[in-house]
Amino acid sequence: MSEPKLKSVLCSSPAGLHRMAYKEWGDPANTRVLVCVHGVTRVSGDFDALARALSDRYRVVCPDVVGRGRSDKLRDPKLYVIPQYVADMVTLIARVTAHGDDEGVHWFGTSMGGLIGIGLASLEGSPIRRMVINDIGPVLDPAAMARIGDYIGQDIRFKTFDEGVMYVRMVSTPFGPHSDAEWDKLARDVLVQRSDGHWALHYDLNLAAPFKALTPEQVARDQAQLWAAYDAIRCPTLLVRGEQSDLLSRATAEEMTRRGPRPEIKEIAGVGHAPTFVQPAQIAIAREFLTG
Repeated sequence: MSEPKLKSVLCSSPAGLHRMAYKEWGDPANTRVLVCVHGVTRVSGDFDALARALSDRYRVVCPDVVGRGRSDKLRDPKLYVIPQYVADMVTLIARVTAHGDDEGVHWFGTSMGGLIGIGLASLEGSPIRRMVINDIGPVLDPAAMARIGDYIGQDIRFKTFDEGVMYVRMVSTPFGPHSDAEWDKLARDVLVQRSDGHWALHYDLNLAAPFKALTPEQVARDQAQLWAAYDAIRCPTLLVRGEQSDLLSRATAEEMTRRGPRPEIKEIAGVGHAPTFVQPAQIAIAREFLTG
């Protein structure tokens, strides 16, 4: 199947119900499922190239995490946190594996998607059997968290689509070298035209609320919980790091190889945070590890 089906699943939070949209690639009867989850302000479209390439082996499921893309917004912005995202993924996985033979799923998580994977893979009875963590770890920098909160809370509008592409290209420079067509795709996936004709980034600005509420003490507690979750992971894991990443330091990556699932590291030259896996050489890394 060369094009995905657009679907959604009904999820629950303490504030009520919400729909999470997802793309499904490949044979709908295939019980081998790969779940791909994006970064904090990105969407399911980030994985179009990877999903198309791996749909010969998997049914590839790529959600828009709640508050992004085609998914609903949460009524309570305080719930834009990893535990809620993990709960949503449990619901999604239950949906897409309902008629399978309990084979579980494979997982590819970029940045925030990697943290969600860590949370889910740490749970007893986790459905994750094999996992790629793309450029993220259990170390949280308070200054970085505050910077992310400031960035994603800005209501930035563009008069034209081309202006939006230039902005996305500028803020996404750490993604590394891409062709003009690839940059256009990376921008198109996260830009939406509003009723006034202007273009904006396609996510709920209230995503910033939990970041803005963080204190250094809370960051320290969250980091300790993330390390505890990481140490509980037992499935085979690959850790990918952008050589110039400012979110996953080499020291943290090396510590991760000594703890928890003790992953192998693949470092991608000339890239910061985070490798996009839209180019053949990067896709080959994922294919080799996931398919064994």
